[in-house]
Amino acid sequence: MNAEPSVQAEMLLALPSLRAFALSLTDNSSRADDLVQGTLTRALTFIDRYQRGTNLDAWLFTILRNLFRSEYRVGKREVSDPEGFYAAHLKTGPDQLSHLDYEDVRSALAKLPPNQREALLLVAVEDQSYGDAAAICGVAVGTIKSRVNRARLGLAQLLRREIDRKSAPTA
Repeated sequence: MNAEPSVQAEMLLALPSLRAFALSLTDNSSRADDLVQGTLTRALTFIDRYQRGTNLDAWLFTILRNLFRSEYRVGKREVSDPEGFYAAHLKTGPDQLSHLDYEDVRSALAKLPPNQREALLLVAVEDQSYGDAAAICGVAVGTIKSRVNRARLGLAQLLRREIDRKSAPTA
């Protein structure tokens, strides 16, 4: 479990991106922190499997993604709340318009299929190349490009619907 100091430093530099990706997958800061911690623990445990000179970020993102998917399959005894109905009752509504816009985008992202959301977040938010995103997801580059395109179109359509819904006159 001895990682070279330079690899450990690179892992530390990847923490903000790993946390942001985990947060986008889980929508729960505590769960995201647990996911990042699990990712780093596994990375350090299996550091001998990391090939020096390859993309460490892609390796870490792959570990995080696989850990998330494993937890998702197991279920972890959590209440399923994909639409946020329970959570909506547990929090105070936003006071600022920018926060409302953020909530609209977050809600629309949650409605995208997981593989499209994941591809879009890796490319558009985490600034991963299509090639790195494809490696992280274990699919071909063309598949990632297709998923990102469909995610962008779907997100735009969902946001348009939300704008239309909000601007519709109330009876």
